[in-house]
Amino acid sequence: MRARVVQAAATAVAAAAVLVTAGCGSSTGPSSITIISQSTGSVGPVGGTITVTGNGASPSSVTIAVGQSVTFINSDNRSHEMASDPHPQHGSCPAMEQGLGTLAPGQTRTTFGFATAGTCHFHDHLDASNSRLQGTITIQ
Repeated sequence: MRARVVQAAATAVAAAAVLVTAGCGSSTGPSSITIISQSTGSVGPVGGTITVTGNGASPSSVTIAVGQSVTFINSDNRSHEMASDPHPQHGSCPAMEQGLGTLAPGQTRTTFGFATAGTCHFHDHLDASNSRLQGTITIQ
C-alpha cells in the first residue's frame, strides 16, 4: 500500500516538472503565444483612436509611440470585444486585454500603455473571422 502512495507522489512530481519545463507559469505567458509588446501596467497618453461601427474598425491601423495607449469607441449597436491575436487565446499584446474587455454599444475604453516597440494585430473576439473588425497597432 505504501509503495502505491510513494509511486503516486512520484508521478505527480514528474507531471509538475513537465508542466514547468513546457513553459507554464513563465513570465512571457504560455509557450504558444509570443508577446509582441509588453504592457506598461496602466493607461498612458492616448496616441490613437479606433472607432468600431457596423462597417468595421476605422481606422484599421494606427501608429503610436512606446508608452502610449489606444482608445476604442464602440459606435455600433452591438457589443464588441477587441483583443490581441491569436484568437481565441489572445495575449500577444497584454495592454489590450488589460484595458479593454467587452465594449457595450456607445462605450469607450482605453488600452493600457504599450511598453515596447512592435506591431500588435487585433480582432473582435465576438466576430473573429470578420476581417473588417481586424487591424494593427504599430508601436514605435
